[in-house]
Amino acid sequence: MIVVAGEALIDLVPQGMGALAALQPALGGGPYNTAVALGRLGSPTVFCSRASHDAFGEALLDGLRQAGVDVSLVERGPEPTTLAAATIDPRGSASYSFYVEGTADRLFTAPAGLPATTRAVSFGTLSLVLEPGASAYEELMRDAAEQGLFTALDPNIRAGLITDPDAYRARFKSWLPSVTLLKLSEEDALWLGGTPHEWLSAGPSAVVITHGGDGLSAFTRDGTVYAVPGEEVAVVDTIGAGDTVNAALLHGLAAQDALSAEALLELGADGWTRLLRFAARAAAITCSRAGAEPPYASELGDL
Repeated sequence: MIVVAGEALIDLVPQGMGALAALQPALGGGPYNTAVALGRLGSPTVFCSRASHDAFGEALLDGLRQAGVDVSLVERGPEPTTLAAATIDPRGSASYSFYVEGTADRLFTAPAGLPATTRAVSFGTLSLVLEPGASAYEELMRDAAEQGLFTALDPNIRAGLITDPDAYRARFKSWLPSVTLLKLSEEDALWLGGTPHEWLSAGPSAVVITHGGDGLSAFTRDGTVYAVPGEEVAVVDTIGAGDTVNAALLHGLAAQDALSAEALLELGADGWTRLLRFAARAAAITCSRAGAEPPYASELGDL
């Protein structure tokens, strides 16, 4: 069982270029997309969050159920659902404006415990920025690490919501001793101002960096670097691509019985290359479709 902890929100996806393009509501949020992608790939998955009782909240839970994701760890509340309005540039890259004040997901409280079959817990994005929920997710991350569970972190930086960048960077470093696998984009790495070597020395067993259309790189604690090129595809937009990579990595590691710090170091060139290529294929399919629409297992083939 893989637990994905974090926000669920509504993406307002533009139907064209520019700030005034018509907006189409779509189910989203980095952790939410990761959970849906895992479910579509066939991994037993639980989503851990807080969702509104409003119509958007109901739609979000329906989307999880349709993907086969367990929603028993989702709290409910009367607060509205978070909204993220996207703008797409000519390259298909998305930027966001967020409407988060008083919304349900930021009022998350940590559950009393995780399912007994939990093997990994994934964290990231807005849920680790917006208080008071951020502290609750941080508590859950530290507890999971102390229990010996595999922990995955994708900070997925949204700079417009980070009011004190230096404080956030310091907090990010404080999470690393509790992280097994750190995944981040090239842009996030530049914003955070560190290097894979520095992050690995602080705790993670592996760091995976995405380079957009240029592929992915994995850095392991023993000093080895693995890299694969991106898959060529006609890009509609990049919404959900990084979240799909998260899911593909976790699914692929579970398939190789490698959800542990020790197993990451034992994957070797063949294991890492197959894993990264699988993630690149999955992300390419997501980029070929509007909004966060990760692939199903039947579209990807074997690892």
